[in-house]
Amino acid sequence: MNKKLILWSITVALGGLLFGMDVANISGAEQRIQQLWDLSDWMHGTAVAMALYGTVLGAGLGSIPANKFGRKKTLIVIGIIFLVSALGSALANDVYTFMFFRFLGGLSIGASSVVAPVYISEIAPPQHRGKMGIAFQINVVSGILLAYLINYLLQGVGGANDWRYMLGVIAVPSLLFSVLMLFTPESPRWLILYKGDEEGARKVFEKSGAPADELIAEIKASAQIKQKKESLFSGKFSKPLMLAFLLALFNQLSGINAIIYFAPRVFEMAGLGKDAAFLSSAGIGIVNFLFTMLGWYLIDRSGRRKLMYIGSLGYIISLTLMALAFAGIIKGGITVFVFVFIAAHAIGQGSVIWVFLSEIFPNSVRASGTSFGCLTHWVFAALISQTFTFFANRIGGSYIFGFFAVMMVLQLLFVWKMMPETKGVALEKMDRTIGH
Repeated sequence: MNKKLILWSITVALGGLLFGMDVANISGAEQRIQQLWDLSDWMHGTAVAMALYGTVLGAGLGSIPANKFGRKKTLIVIGIIFLVSALGSALANDVYTFMFFRFLGGLSIGASSVVAPVYISEIAPPQHRGKMGIAFQINVVSGILLAYLINYLLQGVGGANDWRYMLGVIAVPSLLFSVLMLFTPESPRWLILYKGDEEGARKVFEKSGAPADELIAEIKASAQIKQKKESLFSGKFSKPLMLAFLLALFNQLSGINAIIYFAPRVFEMAGLGKDAAFLSSAGIGIVNFLFTMLGWYLIDRSGRRKLMYIGSLGYIISLTLMALAFAGIIKGGITVFVFVFIAAHAIGQGSVIWVFLSEIFPNSVRASGTSFGCLTHWVFAALISQTFTFFANRIGGSYIFGFFAVMMVLQLLFVWKMMPETKGVALEKMDRTIGH
């Protein structure tokens, strides 16, 4: 691949680093803030989930500025919002101020989960789109790993205020991301479809080493076919909408955010001490990173469906073992079972979701379609994060993880019966693979 193309995709994918850090760093702070502000389980769940409610809104609205102002400008603003959110959350003196700034950070997470994958899919050659798309997910898991390591290292720094440092550190990469985006070009497909700037698109394609004339002709042809603005919910796109909804739904019904957001609490529920729980949480980040890299290697070789098969089977086995361990039927082993679960997620759903959502919709509705899939993902993420502490303290881990295991059996059926393979298919030809 062209070096500039790689550099641009890595820069844009750094939005995923902020995403991952913001998602995971709350795990080190959530028990502290519950104690500090004497929060009930439900209020505590709301404080933790507030970022996810913002994420829902950001995912739902992220396509609007991305289409109106461009992918590049939207990503620059996303970095600035991350910066403000990090500083505001770290300096908050009451739970309501804390929730406001966490909500603000959620807006940027949701928007980045839409705009960054769309940008990458629009500049990537078909044969490398999976690897380039996974660059976003690699940065997400790198951010999660970095957040867990920072949380472990910052324990006790500043005494009871260590959580403030855990949250505030995101301000540094947020500023760096916005600065780097200033030197990244606009998406050439956006330039043609929304600005009519064929010459600007040609320059970007030529810099990336892509066949400019051929691609411009294909993009213009797809634009002429639609002629008038198409509605995502007109019925024409029912198949990709259903695929996006189900993939995003099952992503969260695996329980991944219950583990990522509450990792130290889950390990403490299993009997680990606080230091061991934080160290095991860092282990989650390492396993997540390593198996995402394996997914990066395989996604354009083996395809999206094979990775989903592997991940689904790994989910079912690990979640069943976790449920049995929490029920006392199996003695010990919870840390290993959680690591197997994370490995299954990283190589399956974690590697596939952002790539698949950004490639199954045609040019005319790609940003809004990706936004719909991300919105579904974050709605269920918010619901699970809101209710996890409540149910964990009332019904215990065996029922919770048993439920997630059953949901992953349904995901396996979805992959088998419904999910198409999109490996190597050009975006302008994707509708023939997906169908409507």
